Amino acid sequence: MAVGGSMSKADRERSARDRLAEERRRVAAQQRRRRLLVVVLGAVAAVAVVVVIVVVALGNQGGDGGPAAQKYTGPIAPATRQQDGSVAMANSGVTAPVLDVFEDFQCPACKAMEARVGGTIKKLAAEGRVKVVYRPFQLFQQDPLMSNSRRAANAAACMPADHWVKYHDKLYAEQPPEGDKGFSNPDLIKWAGQLGVTDPAFAACVNGAQKIGQVDQATAYAGKVGVTATPYLALNGRQLGDDALASSDALQKAVAQAGSGTPRSAGTAPAQR
Repeated sequence: MAVGGSMSKADRERSARDRLAEERRRVAAQQRRRRLLVVVLGAVAAVAVVVVIVVVALGNQGGDGGPAAQKYTGPIAPATRQQDGSVAMANSGVTAPVLDVFEDFQCPACKAMEARVGGTIKKLAAEGRVKVVYRPFQLFQQDPLMSNSRRAANAAACMPADHWVKYHDKLYAEQPPEGDKGFSNPDLIKWAGQLGVTDPAFAACVNGAQKIGQVDQATAYAGKVGVTATPYLALNGRQLGDDALASSDALQKAVAQAGSGTPRSAGTAPAQR
């Protein structure tokens, strides 16, 4: 027990894990209810089949999916767009360990994870302890969630790499409530402008859904590696448990155990060989 009524470090970590697990259960239950389909098949004449699909629609559940995102004011490691469209955040020369972040900007549990450990992820990358690879994709399959997800992921794919991390955080800050239509193209363009991205090419990319093929490829890749729910963190290709999603200390411990070579602080070039 903690002295003087305060929670011990272990108690706090258990509480954080419990909150994250409950958040994921809540989101999973809502998704299952939205996907509830009753399909009735009946023969008509010799070969025709009538398919009746009854979709059980839910009202808006509301909620913002978790606490306000934690503030990280330290340096940010450089971000680069990789060949597959994902975004790597790492200091020069840092190639391992690799932390893959599979996320959907419409996912409340992803927003909750970002609030708990998003700052830690940035800090670890800035210290040269990990290479972070962000892999946004489309998790949801029913509207309006599906369309919200696709518009946000497309806009993120349109965003220049040097502004990508800030835009990533802005999308979570503006996440619409479940059941509401959100992430409209005018808003996605406006938020980019607030971050200094005013190039008409970005607006054209958003309005024309020019990167939606990339979003589909990212979604297919997530399915290929076994991502069935978000948030999903993988360290060197192995999924991390809920403790790392809920606890800064647990995430840092996992990264330290994976090994990252000699840490390089953000802005520090690797030693010449």
